[in-house]
Amino acid sequence: MRRWVQEEMTVATRQEVLNLYRRIIRIAQTWQSHVGTAEDTIREKHYIRDEARTLFRKNKDLTDKKSIKECIEECNARIELGLHYRIPYPRPSYLPPMGLATKQGSKLRTQQRLRKQAKPIYLHSHDET
Repeated sequence: MRRWVQEEMTVATRQEVLNLYRRIIRIAQTWQSHVGTAEDTIREKHYIRDEARTLFRKNKDLTDKKSIKECIEECNARIELGLHYRIPYPRPSYLPPMGLATKQGSKLRTQQRLRKQAKPIYLHSHDET
């Protein structure tokens, strides 16, 4: 019985992920640039499609339920932000620089932890710059 419930959760999660992917592809097909030029619209449509493919392929082998849930939350956040602001690109996040932290020790670890906590959910898939 317990194994059936676990498999059912996996099927439900898989279905949720596939529905998100389909939603993103539909958004890319109907996307209109806020600038209004055809060239920008095409560029943004390609960006949405390519970004979705890249991130979904990167995360296809995830098995940890917590990390899968975080990826789903990030995906939903990026969709909502993109639709609200009509900008498909991730919004920049301004975090405090690490110039004040020492090169090692507890201050550096504290600074790194604070930066990780301050990073918005919609930027978790992007590397640190």
